[in-house]
Amino acid sequence: MKQSIISSKAPAALGPYCHATVSGKLVFVSGTLGINPATGKMVEGIEGQAQQVMKNLSAVLEEAGTSLNHALKATIFLTDLGDFAIVNKVYGDAFAGVYPARSCFEVSKLPGGASVEIELIAELP
Repeated sequence: MKQSIISSKAPAALGPYCHATVSGKLVFVSGTLGINPATGKMVEGIEGQAQQVMKNLSAVLEEAGTSLNHALKATIFLTDLGDFAIVNKVYGDAFAGVYPARSCFEVSKLPGGASVEIELIAELP
């Protein structure tokens, strides 16, 4: 049985999808952008976007009943791999020392003019 998760603390989806889907003990979080949910606008700069992405991911995971501490796998998409060090620092600071497996890719474009997008798979505690 699957359950759709939509968090009022995360920005609205830009298309026909939910923030996350729960199946069994796994939470599959959709690609998340650095949009400020209060304004609906993309945060300026790569560091600001990365910080907002992590806040948005946390809000979705909280709505699903889990947290970043239970993340198993992350995929990061960057429009410029030159931003890797900045995003890596923000990403690393968001976890309590136990990091999920991770992939990172450079892509030509992201929705809304974003510079970074992150999707996660987490487990329920």
